[in-house]
Amino acid sequence: MISLTHIDDRGNARMVDVSRKKITRREAVAVGTIVLGPEAFGLLLENRIPKGDVIAAARIAGIMAAKKVHELIPLCHPLPVEAANVDFKYDKDNFAVEITASVTVDGKTGVEMEALTAVSMAALTIYDMCKAVEKGMVIGPVRLEYKTGGKSGTWERKESGG
Repeated sequence: MISLTHIDDRGNARMVDVSRKKITRREAVAVGTIVLGPEAFGLLLENRIPKGDVIAAARIAGIMAAKKVHELIPLCHPLPVEAANVDFKYDKDNFAVEITASVTVDGKTGVEMEALTAVSMAALTIYDMCKAVEKGMVIGPVRLEYKTGGKSGTWERKESGG
C-alpha cells in the first residue's frame, strides 16, 4: 500500500518532515509550450508587442516564480534556489515558443516544482503581454524532463512519456 507523504495518520494535510534528510545537489529541468498564432508570434519575433519586451519579462517572471514556489503551492518547502535559468526557443512552423527552465539547489528536497512553476509563470507572462493581440493562445503541455539528487536519484523523461 502506498503511503501518502502529505497526509498524517488522521487524514489531515501536513508538511513533510525533511529535517533528517541529507543535503544534496538537486537539479530539475522542465519544458512547456505556448502557441501564439501567426499575428502575435510575428509581433513577438519583431519585439513589437505593445506591452514591451515579452521575452525579457517572461524570463524574469519565471526566475522570480522559481524562488517563490513555497508561497504559491501549499506544503512546499522554501528552498534556497541557487540557480534558475529560463530559456526560449521559437517554433516558427507552429507559431509557438518553447520554454525551458532549469533550477539548482543544495537542499533536502527536490526542485521539480520550482522548474515547473518557472515554465508555467513564463508562459502566463507571455499570454498576459500578448493577449491584446491574441486571446486564443494555448499553454501546454508543461512537463518535467529531468531531475537529479536526493534518495530517488536521477530521473529523465523517455520519448515514450517517462
